[in-house]
Amino acid sequence: MVIGERIRKRRTELRMSLREVAEKAGVTASFLSQIERELADPSIKSLRRIAEALEVPVFYFLSDEQEHRPVVRRQERKRLTLPRSQVTYELLTPDLNHKLEMFIGRIHPSQGNIAHPMSHSTEECLLVLEGRIRVELADNAYDLEPGDSIYFDGSQLQSICALGDEEAVFISAITPAIF
Repeated sequence: MVIGERIRKRRTELRMSLREVAEKAGVTASFLSQIERELADPSIKSLRRIAEALEVPVFYFLSDEQEHRPVVRRQERKRLTLPRSQVTYELLTPDLNHKLEMFIGRIHPSQGNIAHPMSHSTEECLLVLEGRIRVELADNAYDLEPGDSIYFDGSQLQSICALGDEEAVFISAITPAIF
């Protein structure tokens, strides 16, 4: 099932109209309709807002109906890469039905800030694997290199971006699962 179909399915389950979801997500009903019909691709920012409006994590749109197993093989990871975005996420946990979620993020330096305000309180820990990342919290900015990690309350997060001219790769663990 593709993103547009999953959005339509969830919207129908909630008995919400296109207009209701679009209003809550801050997009137009016609744009949402185009997404549902696979005529347009949402930005990651739009997809996050749609997910919040539909009360599901972003990876819900990529989940499948298969039996959930405790092991996630490298080639079986759920991936999220949207057009016009140079950010890729790979889910490391089998699903989003638990209190903790882990993913690998890959950011190209030209992408800029990939942090998004959270709708509820979270705790997060990032571990940089490759490249360099700047994490800005409400009280300070931290430049991280491979092997460095940072732990923070999600409400304090202002910005995450790659530094330098190479892709940055990091692992993130978040609780509760919200992505």
